[in-house]
Amino acid sequence: MSQPPNAERSSTPGPDTGHGATTPAGSAAARSQWPDPVRRAVQFFETVTPESAAEAAHLYAADAWFRDPFNELRGAGAIGRVFTHMFEQVHEPRFAVIDAIVGADEVFLTWDFTFRLRRGDVRRRRRIHGSSHLRFDAQGRIAYHRDYWDAAELYSMLPGIGTLLRWLQRQAAAPSSRT
Repeated sequence: MSQPPNAERSSTPGPDTGHGATTPAGSAAARSQWPDPVRRAVQFFETVTPESAAEAAHLYAADAWFRDPFNELRGAGAIGRVFTHMFEQVHEPRFAVIDAIVGADEVFLTWDFTFRLRRGDVRRRRRIHGSSHLRFDAQGRIAYHRDYWDAAELYSMLPGIGTLLRWLQRQAAAPSSRT
């Protein structure tokens, strides 16, 4: 994978974690090299609670832009409400940052999002693998936040529609990848 100019990978080569040949970007040594805005953002994402979700507004520029598969919005307050809404939709949501490519005023994070559904099989922890591209303003606040993840992964976990989506995925898969 090529990297943008002035970017460096923060994870170190290691055993396969299931998402490539890198170890999680969780070592204190790796994270200590990150600029403060990156460390603050990752710490927030990995420790967000229902009580701290509204604090997201402090990480974002007043006119920050956010997009994920469900939302496209502008403003720090609106982005904070996305995090609050997450806790209303699923039980025990948690982000774990796996890797980071850090540039001068931006970072590309890969992460696992784990949670439990509120309906159906509520005991089983689910996982979605995704990534975030963040750009920071001159004050170190997030001005641009674009999340990339496959919403079909989430839909396939839902009772009813999940069965249909899994069948459609099998039908669309290349013959050699069908199981």
